[in-house]
Amino acid sequence: MPFAQLVLGSPGSGKSTYCNGMHQFMSAIGRKCSVVNLDPANDQTSYPCAIDVRDLVKLEDIMEDDELGPNGGVLYALEELEHNMDWLEKGLSELGEDYVLFDCPGQVELYTHHSSLRNIFFRLQKLGYRLVVLHLSDSYCLTMPSLYISNLILSLRAMLQMDLPHLNVLTKIDKISSYGPLPFNLDFYTEVQDLSYLLPHLQEESSIMAGSKFEGLNTAIVELVEGFGLVGFETLAVEDKKSMMHLLQVIDRAGGYAFGGAEGANDTVWQVAMREGVTTMDVKDVQERWIDAKDDYDEAERKQWQKEADVEASKQTELAQDGEDEDDDMEGMSLPPGGSSVKVVRKNQ
Repeated sequence: MPFAQLVLGSPGSGKSTYCNGMHQFMSAIGRKCSVVNLDPANDQTSYPCAIDVRDLVKLEDIMEDDELGPNGGVLYALEELEHNMDWLEKGLSELGEDYVLFDCPGQVELYTHHSSLRNIFFRLQKLGYRLVVLHLSDSYCLTMPSLYISNLILSLRAMLQMDLPHLNVLTKIDKISSYGPLPFNLDFYTEVQDLSYLLPHLQEESSIMAGSKFEGLNTAIVELVEGFGLVGFETLAVEDKKSMMHLLQVIDRAGGYAFGGAEGANDTVWQVAMREGVTTMDVKDVQERWIDAKDDYDEAERKQWQKEADVEASKQTELAQDGEDEDDDMEGMSLPPGGSSVKVVRKNQ
């Protein structure tokens, strides 16, 4: 029973960066992982690509042959993949029980109302894959109420369209402190608390929003999101080990991997860590690490890295010194009486 993540998100949200980082992280913890590129426009992947949709169909070829624009070309390419699922299934069969990351295109219409990507995911389910959808959003959206509410609507629509275990993730959270102070603590945004408190800030953002016409529309939108009660966010700093550990823990629970992965004994240590919750990272910890005391944590990390580098350099120096001492000891040894007892016999050719 293989497991997989379906990585969605708007252009620039960090999908390929996430796939590259998660592939490296899983390799470091001993979990076999492969990445599949489903974006026909992505011709330069930063990760080792096990299966590339561009081997089947390329965006530039579609645009030239069918005179389509970039968005229409991507839709056409995914429809082409949907009708050639045998090609994808054959490639996946060669990956065995590897944990798979699917790097999907960034066109939002693919996962808000177009059916091809959804149908492809359901075909993967029939192959036995346990899927988790990961919808990424740039944490910059927190700086503007209109962007944040737009991301809420987009996330909600994607959840309803995909109809699969689903996690929404705010990426680049390590950059959030550089955007200026937020009107609320981070948990207000990740837990999607009472959005009515956001309406005055939305009106301050633009004078157009202050009119009675938009006031009623904004109220209806936030009530719609709250009415469903589905949207919430995890956070991610892809270069931070603790952040990656926490997110993978949440993903494993959502997809069922934490309750028995395909790798059995090879993943025992990780599964124990997951069950004990040793990697749990509360949103208040994220607030402290990346917003309230970021400089202090960064300095502490730099000192820790320097300390580890010094220890490693000291070990290398000791190993080199031990090697020199052994060479000196060998040079001072004398041969036993009678020579080395090694005879060289030459045969006549």
